[in-house]
Amino acid sequence: MMGRVGLLCMTALWLFIMFSPAFSAERPKKITVSAAISLKNVFEEIGKYYESRNKGAKVVFNFGASGDLMRQIEGGAPVDVFASAAQKDMDALEKKGLIAPASRADFAANSVVLIVPLNVKTLIKSFEELKKEGIKKIAVGNPKTVPAGRYAEEVLANFKILDAVRDKLILTENVRQALDYVARAEVDAGIVYSTDAMTRMKEVRIVAAAPERSHKAAVYPIAIVKGTKNEVTAKAFISLVTSAEGKMILSTYGFKAGQ
Repeated sequence: MMGRVGLLCMTALWLFIMFSPAFSAERPKKITVSAAISLKNVFEEIGKYYESRNKGAKVVFNFGASGDLMRQIEGGAPVDVFASAAQKDMDALEKKGLIAPASRADFAANSVVLIVPLNVKTLIKSFEELKKEGIKKIAVGNPKTVPAGRYAEEVLANFKILDAVRDKLILTENVRQALDYVARAEVDAGIVYSTDAMTRMKEVRIVAAAPERSHKAAVYPIAIVKGTKNEVTAKAFISLVTSAEGKMILSTYGFKAGQ
């Protein structure tokens, strides 16, 4: 039989293993990732890939407009990772000390395009033609909360037509809603990301791409939310997003490498 000293030693060893960082790191945890809705399709695939490589792990996504997600985090929402469609929203959280600075990374970039309903005849071939009298409704994200909406305004201003089309703008809650309006032919045109248009090519058509110089670079940053209790798992998820495998998945959905 094991003596009292031996039993105490075994108990101490077991407690050491149970509470050591290495053992804790191997225990799968659930993490919540708040991400720009333009990342929905690609992040859902990356999430499945992550779960397949980490048995028992679970990634829960909260998709929405970057500005809305930023405010949720400011309000104390239980979020582990934040991925924004613009630097502005991440900068705001960083200035308030709400993200772990060392964890921040730019992982993808996007382009801005002008789309029209696929099966509706239109004479629109450029951004300038949005001024035409026959064009009544143009769907764009609300610039106050939607990065794609801010980029859209910058593009329209660059072509010196923002004032001329301002009354035609239908402001949406997020970029996917703008895409939906065009896909359902409820508007004459819309300004979205190229990756969004790719998800509905049977319903919309790209007629023009905004020159890179016409708007701020649409770069996507990702970071760990400060104070998370799942830092190890959050860091592992970001590592996958920025890895060669993650970049490959992002590229299949039309995203470019982060700048």
